[in-house]
Amino acid sequence: MSKKPVLVVMAAGMGSRYGGLKQIDPVGSHGEAILDYSVYDAHEAGFETVVIIIKEAIRKDFMETVGARLAKAPVEIRYAYQELNMLPEGYSVPAERTKPWGTCHAVLCAKDAIDGAPFAVINADDYYGKSAFRTIYQALENAKDGEKFDYCMIGYELCKTVSDHGTVARGVCEMDDKGYLQKVVERTKIAKFEDGIRFTEDDGASWTDLTPDTLVSMNMWGFTPSFLEELAAGFPAFLDKALVENPAKGEYFLPFVVEALLRSGKASVKVLPSQDQWFGVTYAADKPLVVAALRKKAEDGLYPDGLWG
Repeated sequence: MSKKPVLVVMAAGMGSRYGGLKQIDPVGSHGEAILDYSVYDAHEAGFETVVIIIKEAIRKDFMETVGARLAKAPVEIRYAYQELNMLPEGYSVPAERTKPWGTCHAVLCAKDAIDGAPFAVINADDYYGKSAFRTIYQALENAKDGEKFDYCMIGYELCKTVSDHGTVARGVCEMDDKGYLQKVVERTKIAKFEDGIRFTEDDGASWTDLTPDTLVSMNMWGFTPSFLEELAAGFPAFLDKALVENPAKGEYFLPFVVEALLRSGKASVKVLPSQDQWFGVTYAADKPLVVAALRKKAEDGLYPDGLWG
């Protein structure tokens, strides 16, 4: 790839289960959000440009908090905006629609800011760990689209991603014997029990075991610029279906497009396992655990006392 990889951060989501604006919620000793730690780790890994996707409704709050801090970061920060009315010509927003159009739409809204570079995509409110950023940066530096599009994703052990405070949704990875992704199976209700981890598909009437080391996707993907073209090409077909079947809540998700490209043989996705502990605040009760974990990492010398001086 001729251009250096950039990091794309999705920060426009609503965070309904959490009950607040997770993108700016402080977890560090100097008010840092999880996003601050991701940018810090990304810079250490080699990323020089970060594209942050927000929406106009949170712009003021974001810029006065995270944005003000990141202005001191030694990376170029670009902003992109995801708005409901950013649709292909001929389409309009349903009257009942308030929910964003999904992660694919978010990335599409950042196309100009990505500017033809290979890119990693993450969630703003997830802590991914230092090694994950190093691994994906190195993969993107070497990514080349040949007969197939050359993509990758970071896979996390399930036991390092579950919450003590409720069910979580995870994309369970199915891979071939060479570590290439075959498909992502969405399990929307995974729960931690004293004797293991299980998922339910019938609201808890029955539960199925998952092994603790099952690799899952936490939405840390690596793409070449070809992916943006695929997203744009598939968006009208998604809208045609969603506007009929689920106009209020239908979403265009990254794993769905990735899986379609895998089925068609147009792309390959290397799963890059991470040994890092993932942290997130799916529920408000998760926050103290995240705060404590980041404090311990600072005490161990992995982060300075105050990321940006």
